[in-house]
Amino acid sequence: MEEEHQNMKKKHTRILLVDDEPDILEILDYNLTSEGYQVEKAKNGLEALEKVEDWKPHLVLLDVMMPEMDGIETCELLRKKSNLPNLAIVFLTARSEDYSQVAGLEAGADDYITKPIKPKVLVSKIKAILRRFSSANPKNEIVEAGDLIINREEYKIIYKGETLVLPRKEFELLFLLASRPHKVFEREEILNRVWGNEVVVGGRTIDVHIRKLREKIGDKHFKTVKGVGYKYVV
Repeated sequence: MEEEHQNMKKKHTRILLVDDEPDILEILDYNLTSEGYQVEKAKNGLEALEKVEDWKPHLVLLDVMMPEMDGIETCELLRKKSNLPNLAIVFLTARSEDYSQVAGLEAGADDYITKPIKPKVLVSKIKAILRRFSSANPKNEIVEAGDLIINREEYKIIYKGETLVLPRKEFELLFLLASRPHKVFEREEILNRVWGNEVVVGGRTIDVHIRKLREKIGDKHFKTVKGVGYKYVV
């Protein structure tokens, strides 16, 4: 019964593949379609933006280096769409491209998969990311911390009377820290609760997202406890 339920969920899960290499697209398409997912393809960022509007995917698998519009710019534009707050974005990067992984996380990506692509690893990671997203349904919770109000049910943030729109992972990280002002959250706990302990992300992931939050909310609210983690200060 559980397996049947999972198969039904896959049939309703839409994944958009974006890469300028036809061979890569075919490999991705074959492996994800074989798993039962609905798949669409785009060969560059511009085409991806058009398909996202019409098709409303649940996850976008996005190459970094592409003509016309690269993956970083595409990701930034996708994150500005207020009608897609729960979209998962995963980058495809070459193993040697550490700078691409950091740039992708700064642009709002949720995770990355390294090339060359290993089908079993790809499918396993996609399953884990989708499972993480489906289990992170908004709860009826409102957090108030000084000038900050977060409504998780409406996916809404108000800071000093102004509404802010944040990428999903920045939202989850801010919600976690602000839910217990002045409590120090250890790095391992942050990774487990925001990214999920099934998915391995780079060690700099938290630092990148904290830096983005400091830029948007204010540096004074985020304190680093060296060798331990972070806390939100009112």
